[in-house]
Amino acid sequence: MRNRILLKKLFLTTTSICIAALGAKAQTNKATSSTARDSVSAANVDSLIKNKVNLPFGNIVTPNNTTASTQAVYTPSLIKQPVVNVLNALTGRFAGLYTQQNSGQPGLDAVSLTLRGRTPLILVDGIPRPLTYIDLEEIESVTVLKDAMSTALLGVRGANGAILITTRQGTANKQIISFTAQTAFQRPVSMPKTLNAFDYATLRNEAIDNEVRAIPTFDQRLRYSANDLQLFQNQTDPYGHPDIDWRKQVLKSSAQLNRYTLNVTGGSNNVRYFATLEHLFQDGLFKTNSVNSYNTNSYLSSYLIRSNIDLNITPKLTGGIHLFGRIYNLNEPGATTSNIFNSFLTTPNNAYPVLNPNGSFAGTPSFINNIQGQATNSGYLQTYVRDILADFYVKRTLNELTPGLYIKGVVSYASNLNEVINRSKPVVTFQRLVTGGVESYGNALVTQTDQLNTNTISNISGLPNQGQGRQSYLEASLGYNRTFSGIHNFQAVLLANSDNNVYGGNIAYNIAGFASRASYSYKEKYLAEFALSYNGSNYYGTGSQYKFGLFPVVGLGWNIAKEDFLKDNSWLNSLKLSANYGKTGNDNPGYFVFTQRIFDGASAYFGTGAAANQTLAESTLANPNITFEKANKFNVSLQGSTANNRLGFTIDYYNNQFSDVLTQRGRNTALIGNFYPNENIGRYRFTGFDLQLSWQQPVNNDFSYYIAANAGTQQSKVLYIDEPTQRYPWMQRTGQKVGQAFGYQAEGLFQSQADINNAAQNGVATVLGYAVQPGDIKYKDLNGDRVIDRFDQTTIGPKGPLITYGADLGFTYKFVDFSALIQGVANYSIYLNGNSYWEFQNNGLGQAYEEQLGRFTPATAATATYPRLSIGTNVNNQLFSSYWYRKADYIRLKTVQVGFTLPMRYANAVKLKSLRVFATGTNLVTLTQLKGGRDPENYNGLYPIQRLINLGVNVKL
Repeated sequence: MRNRILLKKLFLTTTSICIAALGAKAQTNKATSSTARDSVSAANVDSLIKNKVNLPFGNIVTPNNTTASTQAVYTPSLIKQPVVNVLNALTGRFAGLYTQQNSGQPGLDAVSLTLRGRTPLILVDGIPRPLTYIDLEEIESVTVLKDAMSTALLGVRGANGAILITTRQGTANKQIISFTAQTAFQRPVSMPKTLNAFDYATLRNEAIDNEVRAIPTFDQRLRYSANDLQLFQNQTDPYGHPDIDWRKQVLKSSAQLNRYTLNVTGGSNNVRYFATLEHLFQDGLFKTNSVNSYNTNSYLSSYLIRSNIDLNITPKLTGGIHLFGRIYNLNEPGATTSNIFNSFLTTPNNAYPVLNPNGSFAGTPSFINNIQGQATNSGYLQTYVRDILADFYVKRTLNELTPGLYIKGVVSYASNLNEVINRSKPVVTFQRLVTGGVESYGNALVTQTDQLNTNTISNISGLPNQGQGRQSYLEASLGYNRTFSGIHNFQAVLLANSDNNVYGGNIAYNIAGFASRASYSYKEKYLAEFALSYNGSNYYGTGSQYKFGLFPVVGLGWNIAKEDFLKDNSWLNSLKLSANYGKTGNDNPGYFVFTQRIFDGASAYFGTGAAANQTLAESTLANPNITFEKANKFNVSLQGSTANNRLGFTIDYYNNQFSDVLTQRGRNTALIGNFYPNENIGRYRFTGFDLQLSWQQPVNNDFSYYIAANAGTQQSKVLYIDEPTQRYPWMQRTGQKVGQAFGYQAEGLFQSQADINNAAQNGVATVLGYAVQPGDIKYKDLNGDRVIDRFDQTTIGPKGPLITYGADLGFTYKFVDFSALIQGVANYSIYLNGNSYWEFQNNGLGQAYEEQLGRFTPATAATATYPRLSIGTNVNNQLFSSYWYRKADYIRLKTVQVGFTLPMRYANAVKLKSLRVFATGTNLVTLTQLKGGRDPENYNGLYPIQRLINLGVNVKL
């Protein structure tokens, strides 16, 4: 209630400010033709020839006055994708940015990001805050900050790069009111293909036969009889021999997403404003029961408001009030979405019927949770997320002291609340028993209890907020920007800031310090740049020498195209070579890990009495010398344009060496009776190239086209991790790729008993104590001791650089526009295992999949794509090995959009500035080598990624 009142006040404040702005008396500039802008913005590429470069803390510089490596996309590109999270709109658009979407669950479908091998920091309007579930139309640009110079002002938080989201501000133009209505239909891109009841039963019998050959005493009670197989095949006994495709039973084929956005922008020379309101509803895939008076589906409903007001208070004093509020509601079945999808992976189609003949939910002692009941009769969980944010700034020019000098102050406050209402209840199930033709039901398999009705403030998995929190940010800066005689340009800024964050009941986490940046350019030909940060955080010991750090960065640039020997050329428009090198930090201290803490331990009984079981236990060993991680980063960049700025290109090479990386000491021992702490001992290196190319071609007044392509490589190397001395060199982790998988090298399958006998005679190794059968995986015995054990583990999976790429292309013809985004990943593999891939897990009762139809049998020995079947855990075939790594390179048609803009004369006839209708498709086609309904991003049977067909209309008044 309190947050709703605050949001209401925020709305009223925004409305009043906008009304005041609309009534302000001032001269206005001639408005830009909205229709013309719409018709080209849908097709124009994000130019590599930047007019400005956004840096942290609101610092804006011109490209010729910085050596920073950045890349930006703007509103027209972002709004082409009907996504909920802005991070999902970045896929395929940035060189060197790798994204992966693991889930399509409403509200929890954000991609994970890797920028040059590391997870970047998120900033909104220059301030670090993980606010990404926002209206795409309120965003002016998203800038990727890649190198040391672009993140220099972040200091102790700049090592991993950053994603800078800049929201829109008003302009001194006539008022424009824009309304966009969109509706999208969502369908799963793919889901694992399970076996029907007959195939499942047939294959499980085969697996049992295989086990009996190896272990004659194997329990055969899991076997299906010939009569069972016949009844599964002809489906004449739906209660005793069911065949339920649980995904089709519980999930809808499609779901809807609706979005409505209203924004207004404009202003005068004295007041400029931008305000937006948005409502979004994203429905989930679960079917519901009309009997319920509440919704059990998984869905997201959000309401958002933003107001950015910028004022010229006096000729020398400007200021701004930027307000944001959001109500973000999530809903799901009481059994939870994750548990239901896990049930899909552990429950075969013939486990039990949906309902018993008497209408009760069916189950068995092995499957007590009925999936239909979990989805529709387990109550519901609701999560309410409330965010309120307010940024205030004032800026005063000090030209009376010296031209180009200014001072600026920023105050920001943000508050968030995650409230979880749990109204879940158990699903009572019964097993149907038929004895002598008499049907009966035993006791309930699940005990009936009262429905829960709890209200808690807690963290939600997948969301960045920590239950309840707040952030207060303060900044003061002194800046200078002046050009002398049109030759010498000086730019400088000195700032001090404090970022204070409170998460739940934790002690506040504060990062504070100073930062500065200065650049000098001569005739815009030669550029020298220097930046320095000195900051740290309070999560280190009082008086610790490791609490603060100094982070310097230097850069040099050469605008080659401005040299006299090139100034008269007609083919080269710009060419700039730049490089920078510096030290940055990554603050990753943990929660007061420098001090040893003692907690209540597990119960242990000594003596008698009430206090007999009171014990204490140490937490992980303290590390009093913990400090921030560091990175020495080098970047060299060549960028330019030619052919009258039609062709643009940028090539970057980076070499980033990380030191003091927090990791657990490799040479630790369990003899101390506790866990070793993370220590600043790791050293890694990340290298690679980023490439951008763009071509824009206006053919005539009616037709133009463009294409923009990008690619990036990410390679890494472990330089040091205090690794213990390995017995064999192939076991060494040092020198390998960061995160490189180690396991057994598979060499195909044993083809026959003769193959096994011949292998034994030739000393081919096996797992100790395991009786090999035809169809089992054979492994490479690296040390030649005829035993497969940990000494035969070596690198598996891809070893070369990860390659990401994307291409954005489109055209406009008269009033029609078209655009398409293609993205892909190369040298990428995934590891398939567990309930989502292996057969008959869950104690031999689990699911089986289409992939198992290609299993080894004597008849298919030469063509088998899967080992011989087994029940439960197989100590040989389910080893962590190269056999289960699958090449998952893919190319995805990410987005296609077609739009039509009503000719201006018709729009003006109905008093509109413009009217545009459009259709968008997302995740339309994916080309990959993976089989069995496996998506290369979402391959473990989680909530599937969605394919969207979106229809929309935009009206401007």
